Amino acid sequence: LFNAAALCHSGRVIARCYKSLLPTYDVFDEDRYFEPASAFAPMELHGHRLGVTICEDAWAEVEGLAARYHENPLAEVGPDTTDVLVNLSASPFTLNKLAFRPKLFAELAKKHRVSVVLVNQVGGNDELVFDGHAAVYDPRAELIAAGKGFTEDLVVVDVGIEGGHVAVSDPLLTAPQDELLFRALVLGVRDYCRKTGFKSVVLGLSGGIDSAVVAVIAAAALGRERVLGVSMPSRYSSEGSKSDARELAQRLGIGWQTVPIEGPLTAMLASLREPLADTSGVTEENLQARLRGTILMAFSNKLGHLLLTTGNKSEMAVGYCTLYGDMNGGMAVLSDVSKQWVYRLARWANSNPASVGLEPALSGPPIPEPSITKPPSAELRPNQTDQDTLPPYDVLDQILERYIEGRQSPGRIARETGFDAATVSRVVRMIDTSEYKRKQAAIGLKVTSVAFGSGRRMPIAQGWRGERNPG
Repeated sequence: LFNAAALCHSGRVIARCYKSLLPTYDVFDEDRYFEPASAFAPMELHGHRLGVTICEDAWAEVEGLAARYHENPLAEVGPDTTDVLVNLSASPFTLNKLAFRPKLFAELAKKHRVSVVLVNQVGGNDELVFDGHAAVYDPRAELIAAGKGFTEDLVVVDVGIEGGHVAVSDPLLTAPQDELLFRALVLGVRDYCRKTGFKSVVLGLSGGIDSAVVAVIAAAALGRERVLGVSMPSRYSSEGSKSDARELAQRLGIGWQTVPIEGPLTAMLASLREPLADTSGVTEENLQARLRGTILMAFSNKLGHLLLTTGNKSEMAVGYCTLYGDMNGGMAVLSDVSKQWVYRLARWANSNPASVGLEPALSGPPIPEPSITKPPSAELRPNQTDQDTLPPYDVLDQILERYIEGRQSPGRIARETGFDAATVSRVVRMIDTSEYKRKQAAIGLKVTSVAFGSGRRMPIAQGWRGERNPG
């Protein structure tokens, strides 16, 4: 079985080519399923020589990837052997890759002195989002045509003709990263719902920034009429949080319900008072989260909505979330989006309401300002804030990025950042011991180089402690 491409003309297959380089890192596992090509040779049609490559084949010369392979499918590509180099890709979106990929293919065109055509898949597929952004480069590395990003597009361009080219670029290629991330998440939610048969979604609205951002993404992905927000206040919910949640729903024009949890919480505490004697502390906090998760699942079951969870990557990393509570749901929209990036998404949406994608367009900021500016809190006990348990998010997120995506040791992180070594070690320990929660989490959308899930396979039952790499 091969990962293959076919050249079709006049109703018949003229030639086939097979993928040479089969990645087995991150989310890729192709060597498990496919055989590699035995040789690379251009396809010929009407005297034109088409060098057809599939995804990874065009990345063979990238520093850091070349060492993984013993061959280079591009080794013989040049004007003497190839007229046009075509790359058929299913290249998943990540923020860093979207900036790197155009440079890669422009350099390929210049180095091998041939026109290069990149065609990339568009759409969401489980946790992966494919962003499109087809592009054509001439042998001088100049962009001569470009397809749109995050939507299907058809671009017709003549290659190999001197002069007369007008560079066409998708404005999203120069858009701020905040907008690119927002578009990717919207596409991921929309296609996941479409492909799994869900036409509507439900989520809990706490008045905080995470649920607010998820609500904006969901409304943009599916339309405001297909999104239901549920407020579930408790004895610890502030009046500001309740009013912020309600105002968010009103600004977005989404559905809105309020289901207080005080009654069920009182009954649950009374039922457990005798067998447990003491239900204070984490037990009472988790009961609140699990009551909310149960209520949201009831809406999902009864109304057929997909339940979206609203936890971010920072919380998922260190286990600041409740199994069978706020982790309940079918999709974790922000599970690969750090808290700092959540703030950036919120500010982008508020600064660009007409660009969010709702019809009719929003005329003002969708997210109430207090949801962005107030100290983040789970509001499960009096005067609680996230920083009672966690370092400040600007510190936490740097540690997470270095440890998870950069694969740096705690010692190196502490040295290079100047952060307290004990704080770094504590955060790393929280990451390692929270794997059991992540294994039971809803599927999330991958938008960074390393997301929790299939791209980061870690054991739950392991006793290793301390530095994996002292350097």
